[in-house]
Amino acid sequence: MPDGMQAASLIQIAVCLGLTVLVALATWLTVRRDQHDGSRKDIYLAGGKLSWLFVAGAITLTNLSTDQLVGMNGNQMLLLAWWEISGFIGLLILAFVFVPIYYRAKVTTVTELLEQRYNGGGIRTLVSALFLFGMVLIYLPAGLYSGALFLKTAGIDLPLLVLAAFLGLVAAAYTMAGGLRAVAVMETYSGIGVLAIAVLIVILAMNAVDWDIARGVPPERLTMIGAPDSPIPFATLFTGMIFIQIYYWSTNQPITQKAMAAPNVREAQKGVLAAACIRILIIPAIVVVPGVVAFQLFGDIDDAAYGRLVGEVLPPWLSGVFAAAIAAAVIAHTAAVMNAAVGLYAVDFHDKFVGKVANEWRLASVVTAVLTVTSIALVPVFATATSIINLLQQLNGLSSMPILSAFVVGLLFSGVESRAAIVGVVWGFLLYAAYTFVWQPAGIITLHYIHFMVITLATSVGAALAVNRFVLGGRAQFALRQRPVQADDLQI
Repeated sequence: MPDGMQAASLIQIAVCLGLTVLVALATWLTVRRDQHDGSRKDIYLAGGKLSWLFVAGAITLTNLSTDQLVGMNGNQMLLLAWWEISGFIGLLILAFVFVPIYYRAKVTTVTELLEQRYNGGGIRTLVSALFLFGMVLIYLPAGLYSGALFLKTAGIDLPLLVLAAFLGLVAAAYTMAGGLRAVAVMETYSGIGVLAIAVLIVILAMNAVDWDIARGVPPERLTMIGAPDSPIPFATLFTGMIFIQIYYWSTNQPITQKAMAAPNVREAQKGVLAAACIRILIIPAIVVVPGVVAFQLFGDIDDAAYGRLVGEVLPPWLSGVFAAAIAAAVIAHTAAVMNAAVGLYAVDFHDKFVGKVANEWRLASVVTAVLTVTSIALVPVFATATSIINLLQQLNGLSSMPILSAFVVGLLFSGVESRAAIVGVVWGFLLYAAYTFVWQPAGIITLHYIHFMVITLATSVGAALAVNRFVLGGRAQFALRQRPVQADDLQI
């Protein structure tokens, strides 16, 4: 490497490290006055003290990591904005349907709600295991990989695994040191910087092509009406897309955990609605426009598009700042998923299968360390993916619709046994696995995977109800089993 390029890389690294330390200092100054009692609620729900601002910030940055910035821009088409636009609907459903349910149930994890609904722990254990499967084998390593890839592409000349290890270790430090409270505060402070500079990238990118995003770009990369063979066929917006959003925003532990950490329902809803406004007003542009501009400038370069564009349009004196913003986004996302995974293990597995937890902080630290090592070790697995975001969405289907089926049956019906719900979840997992790894590659079923998610969900619900009736002899009754939120529900 020429001396000038090496010096620029060192400056980027120094600025990135410096701003990372500043965010850590700001986080410490914010949370240091809080009292810690070492309880599960303290570690995994921030003691129920998150204001709406930190709920909004934490939800936004838990979702917005390099999976979105690198992965969606890597598709280099406007069509991918539908993931974020439809997320607005998912957040509204979380705010007005699921938040009151979770607060009324007074749960730490979403899986505890399933146990309450079914009056049995088997379904809770299975769903928690599927959540952990996704977090450990997919979300954590994929997030570290995409973050490290971007930093390397943007000019930080270090090995991919070294960058991933740095991101993972800093995320683990937040999780160990302050639990969800520290993670949420750090996510909020980092999110302000990430969003600001991501918007700046959009402006600079458009300026680089004289504000003509269409010049030289094929129509299929500009349309918002997806063709049947596109990543998001238009018809899927009315089939599987809405259920994917309900699963992700309303039953997915790393997201719902933030909404459950406010003092009451109203504060939580304010935070979720603020996150929804950010989702619809800012996020769609920053995850697709740079990718299309990169296609104009460099051609079809997949997941390298965002990093290369940033290196082209961002002034050199800001490159280190943006590297720090991206690092912060990855660290925040990783820390949030780690905290959620540790919570699921502690609440759903350790007490039940290992023994009573004597020290919640110590257990959280040990499990976080294990997750950090496994996540870093799995990073090279994702290096062979052509599109990280499409790969994540397809793998997500293995557990998302089966898990959602357990919530659908539990919330909409009474009189269903836990064993029947387990059959429904297992059926959905096996069905989607057969579709993904056998039928679709062989051309036996050519239906788009988002469409197939509806089939997976519907047949999983049907399997649970059928087994409950014809095998276990139960009689399910359609009953939302809800009542209007009362005054005493609004406090936790």
